[in-house]
Amino acid sequence: MSHTPSPPTRSLARRGLVWLGYAGCGVLAALVGTAAGHLTASLLDPASSPVLAVGSTVIDLTPTPMKEWAIRTFGDDDKTVLVGSVMAGVLLLAGVAGLLARRRPAAGAALLALLTVLAGAAALARPQAAVTDVVPSLVAALTGVGALLWLVRAADPDPWPAPPAGGSTSTTPSTSPSRRGVLVAAGVLGVAAAVMAGAGRWLTRLRLQPADVDLPAATDRAPRFPAGLEERFPEITALRTPAEDFYRVDTRLDVPLVDVDDWRLTIDGDVRSTVTLSFEDLLAMPLVERDITLTCVSNSVGGPYVGGARWLGVRLTDVLDLAGVGTSADQILSTDVDGMTISTPLDLATDGRDALVAVGMNGAALPREHGFPVRLVIPGLYGFISATKWLERMTLTTYAAESAYWTDRDWATDAPIKLASRIDTPGSFDTIDAGDAVIGGIAWAQHRGGVARVEVSIDGGAWQPARLGPDVGEDYWRQWWMPWAAEPGRHTLTVRAVNGDGETQMPVRAAPFPEGASGLQEIVVDVE
Repeated sequence: MSHTPSPPTRSLARRGLVWLGYAGCGVLAALVGTAAGHLTASLLDPASSPVLAVGSTVIDLTPTPMKEWAIRTFGDDDKTVLVGSVMAGVLLLAGVAGLLARRRPAAGAALLALLTVLAGAAALARPQAAVTDVVPSLVAALTGVGALLWLVRAADPDPWPAPPAGGSTSTTPSTSPSRRGVLVAAGVLGVAAAVMAGAGRWLTRLRLQPADVDLPAATDRAPRFPAGLEERFPEITALRTPAEDFYRVDTRLDVPLVDVDDWRLTIDGDVRSTVTLSFEDLLAMPLVERDITLTCVSNSVGGPYVGGARWLGVRLTDVLDLAGVGTSADQILSTDVDGMTISTPLDLATDGRDALVAVGMNGAALPREHGFPVRLVIPGLYGFISATKWLERMTLTTYAAESAYWTDRDWATDAPIKLASRIDTPGSFDTIDAGDAVIGGIAWAQHRGGVARVEVSIDGGAWQPARLGPDVGEDYWRQWWMPWAAEPGRHTLTVRAVNGDGETQMPVRAAPFPEGASGLQEIVVDVE
């Protein structure tokens, strides 16, 4: 009696490895396509990079509470986390495309192409998008699909063929995947992806180098800048924030590359006549130099999103006077080079404060990440209604007629910066030695009389006056410090400020949304 052998047992572990291999093919193909798209975008417009285009769309669609949570949780790394999350989602779907391509290469290629189509649509959906912004996504699609089909071809699309009809055995050699072919293809594509991604990053960084612009001296110079307390107490925030350390909070995942020779500033809307200025036109106007502290509305109590710098620019009122403001406007709707809009109350921007159309920061041209070539700097107002970077247009209009990005998301229209203070040293939950210690930090009350007094409470006791650092002006923050005879044990330190108008910092806690955080910073310190 003859016995017909059964088909070889298919190991679940081997199946899993094969599936993992095809998923890896999809992931590698997506990485190659993304790298090719990123390299192409670095030559055109970095914002059109497929991942960045999708990420920017995600930012626009994200509810405000989630944005605030991301800023609060991840701080300056929020954009990195977002890009990483977008990339993780793309690679997950790319893995599915690889699995589909095992049996149906066309289906896998279609799914991979669909991902890049969505990225292209996101790039074109930007307010100031050009037709060329879809090119990086097209390059990513062609490269990614080509890579996937090559990898699938290098591997056998059907490693376990059905047994021959009639149950007879076959002497045909196994059609298992060619390991050498797959490894060669994967190696070549991996190297190509690394080279393209590296070249794209290098080109982008090269283009983002500080602009070589010579700025004229101010006709109205700021007083000599004093030495700060950081020379005596290094743990206290420096009196002037270096440009490279200045906080950056905005909706952009990239930095605009603006050609100063082509840049123009337009003032239109409810004006006597529309005015267009070149960068040279702006520099030919009287320049003023002012020390101003900026604060982000997303800054929580004791948070890091505040910085002080010396700004150079033209008075905002001088620029508006060139066009002649009409009688009906109640807001300045400012627009950046990529179509982002910010609303500033006209009455606050023109009430005599040192509102600037700024061209310089700390003695140099604006860094690209902080608004080169031109940005708004208006003291006393949170940045989301006053600090438009990469400024291109100012339209005099009304809140009834036009709404900006943040007002559409229900943030406040009038948002004066709240009186606030922060403890820099000791740090929260630090352990310090008993004996002579120093409590110190900064406080700010821009355009509200400046900081007149800072007080500290230890373990809920009476408020004790701190010593103030140099006074740079009411629109600038103030350093402060207080000697402390620290006794062993756990202690609670609380700080509050009083401004020049006699107003004491509000103790009631409020979240940043919709008009800025309030409350007193309170930290716990262990003394040994």
